[in-house]
Amino acid sequence: MEFVIFCTRFIVLVLLLTVSSPCKFIQSPMDFGPLKLLQSTTSASLDFGRIFFNSPSAVLRPQSPREISQLLNFLQTSSLSKVTVAARGAGHSIHGQAQALNGIVVEMDSLPTSIKIHKKGDGESGFSYADVSGGTLWVELLMESLKEGLSPRSWTDYLYLTIGGTLSNAGISGQTFKYGPQISNVLQLDVITGKGELVTCSPTRSSELFYAVLGGLGQFGIITSARILLQDAPQKVRWVRAFYDDFQKFIKDQELLISMADMVDYVEGFMVLNEQSLHSSSTAFPSQLGFIQQLQSGSSDVYYCIEFAVHYSSEKESNVDHVLEEISKKLNFMPNFIYSVQIPYLDFLNRVRAEEMSLRRRGLWDVSHPWLNMFVPRSGIIQFRDLLLETISPSTFEGPLLIYPILRDKWNSNTSAVLPESSPAGENILYIVGMLQSANPNTCSSKCLQGLLQKNRRLVEGATHPQIGAKQYLPHYTQEAQWRDHFGSSWDRFLVRKSEFDPLSILAPGQAIFNRKYQDSVNNYVI
Repeated sequence: MEFVIFCTRFIVLVLLLTVSSPCKFIQSPMDFGPLKLLQSTTSASLDFGRIFFNSPSAVLRPQSPREISQLLNFLQTSSLSKVTVAARGAGHSIHGQAQALNGIVVEMDSLPTSIKIHKKGDGESGFSYADVSGGTLWVELLMESLKEGLSPRSWTDYLYLTIGGTLSNAGISGQTFKYGPQISNVLQLDVITGKGELVTCSPTRSSELFYAVLGGLGQFGIITSARILLQDAPQKVRWVRAFYDDFQKFIKDQELLISMADMVDYVEGFMVLNEQSLHSSSTAFPSQLGFIQQLQSGSSDVYYCIEFAVHYSSEKESNVDHVLEEISKKLNFMPNFIYSVQIPYLDFLNRVRAEEMSLRRRGLWDVSHPWLNMFVPRSGIIQFRDLLLETISPSTFEGPLLIYPILRDKWNSNTSAVLPESSPAGENILYIVGMLQSANPNTCSSKCLQGLLQKNRRLVEGATHPQIGAKQYLPHYTQEAQWRDHFGSSWDRFLVRKSEFDPLSILAPGQAIFNRKYQDSVNNYVI
């Protein structure tokens, strides 16, 4: 009976909002029975991980931020105590973080794309920036900014993600050591809080909301617009890969490279576990396939590869060889196993796209992705590597396994993003470890997938132990105690921000941090 009443009230909500605004609601036949299905909600119950498939009761495809505000305002005062709201961008989450079981998914790609480039010297600004809508893809911003000779400073490896989506997490890549994550390169945000308030915020205006939303996992508001810092764009990139058979030399050289920010613009690295680790990038580095013979010789169980890049414009091209020679002299890679290519800046930033298209052609893109991303303190990286190799099966691991350093002081501690606790020694270096594994349906059954997820859980348990002190990036937990441990000393601040900006816990239910509350309109208190 309670379920019938709930559905009836929800239909009333749908009808009210449909009449009062031009936004489109899409009802699911699962919840609304005989109601006409206006559009499939399949996408709203899918994400890149393909591990969770939580269907919403409805989908909102807003035409303006105000329609999102109307929805959240209504839910603040209605008796629909079970309804939650999740903002979905490109759907690149792994564990259903942008899903809303029996709730409402707001599909941000329906908002009109808006990109306005402001060059340094225009008006009063002393720097260049872009005002861009939250549902816009980073690749779209890149294309528009390059027309003006400009580019954002910090990236993710994959560009087909939304502005609002990555800013709700952090946004990291090989430029993070130099410029910080994407959340360190934002000047202003337009946000709709869980209370339905439309707020423009910045470090000097509604600053608590500004910092709460950045890295806030969607818990405090929905980003509808962001002001992104830009810089002059280079034209070309010299992209280098050097191979190692010694992990300590590998990390020592990575740390050396990030100390050379005046010469180096990008630093990442990965473990070479098997031939597949190299074949996936053969288009960019065909010459490095000769390294497979070294891999097949079996002289080492695991190899490592540093990749770094130097950006330059055409007029500085003659100096690049000299810069690379100076850098290479200081590195301790395996003799003769260093390779480089020269490519346009756009092609370098969009390098993962070629691999995506290859996987799509082979039917291996839309598969389960039991990914795991960790921030690991420098003091624990060797122990983490050992734990990792004890947990995975190197010969059958499918996908990249990234390891590269970043600098703590490039992150603003006021944001909601979580890094490992500072060590007594005050280490500034952290490592990003990304296990970007795919579960090939041709070789990995449902039971196999569950086995991979179980290995991830064991790895997280071992890595987050105080001996190593790692933290998850793009975290997935299901119990409050786990979330409390994850946030550590930031937990109390996180609770205060939640109480202020989303007191009924309407937003981002897929993160599984808070349970939905409702306002008792008679006694005026939260239950």
